[in-house]
Amino acid sequence: MRPARELSVSVERWPIRGRFTISRGAKHEAVVVVAAISDGAHQGRGECVPYARYGESVEDVVQAIEACAASLAQGLDRGGLQALLPPGAARNALDCALWDLDAKISGRSAAEFAGLAPLHAVETAFTISLASPDEMAGRAREAGRYPLLKLKLGGDGDEERLAAIRKAVPQARLIADVNEAWHASDLERLLAAAARAGVELVEQPVPAGDDTILQHIVRAVPVCADESVHDRASLGETAACYDAVNIKLDKTGGLTEALATAAEARRLGLKLMVGCMVATSLAMAPALLLAQDADWVDLDGPLLLDRDRVPGLDYVSGTVLPPPTALWG
Repeated sequence: MRPARELSVSVERWPIRGRFTISRGAKHEAVVVVAAISDGAHQGRGECVPYARYGESVEDVVQAIEACAASLAQGLDRGGLQALLPPGAARNALDCALWDLDAKISGRSAAEFAGLAPLHAVETAFTISLASPDEMAGRAREAGRYPLLKLKLGGDGDEERLAAIRKAVPQARLIADVNEAWHASDLERLLAAAARAGVELVEQPVPAGDDTILQHIVRAVPVCADESVHDRASLGETAACYDAVNIKLDKTGGLTEALATAAEARRLGLKLMVGCMVATSLAMAPALLLAQDADWVDLDGPLLLDRDRVPGLDYVSGTVLPPPTALWG
């Protein structure tokens, strides 16, 4: 008989270096929820970030996780979890904890469980928070060791931001994230400005729900869905409007659905970005399985913090290395 599994949940606060600013506002700390599942001999962990944009609060996510304690004690597995909870942060923490626990019990890696080859290092973007053109250009210059920069944009002043950053870092690869801040009347003009700056991809230029606008304009730069796509169920509605999709474990509700969503996105002809919230290495580690063949990777959450958990992921010259087993998987 399999030992009963016990669940514990904790809320952690991790200071952000400076502040992290996007079009919706700024924050100075990352508030994460960690689920730990133990069989008495082994423990699996998963980390999630509740996101108000999707109607989530820390309190609600903790409550949703704790409500699964009895089911976990009775043997709830990853498949059963998909039916028990909807996509979102709570399911992500539990799903990743179950992947980690199964790996530790078996002595096999999570990558092997997923049918993947041994993990390799991947190049990750480094995010430049939204600020004035001069500030962003200066921060981009300071981040010169990162070959791929992700620029947070916000509407007014974006043409100046793009031009200033490109002048400051002429050799850097650039992607941009608008977080739904552009208006339909400005789309073609701002996409053209992104093209002039050599931007490779623009994430979520318009509010989720307004995606069809993108089918009726000249897209000078490929566009990527973020807020508009959470899991497989939302892919079909938006695939015709976008060239790529940003898959985040907190949106899909864990690695299990993320892998399936990635496969479906490829089938639909979309390119893949693997993204993250601002969080510790524990949240990034499962996403590295998803990132192995992604077109763009944005798993820089720990680099934006004052400190990371120990052990954490190793970041070397703009790449992130596979996680140590003591961290996850």
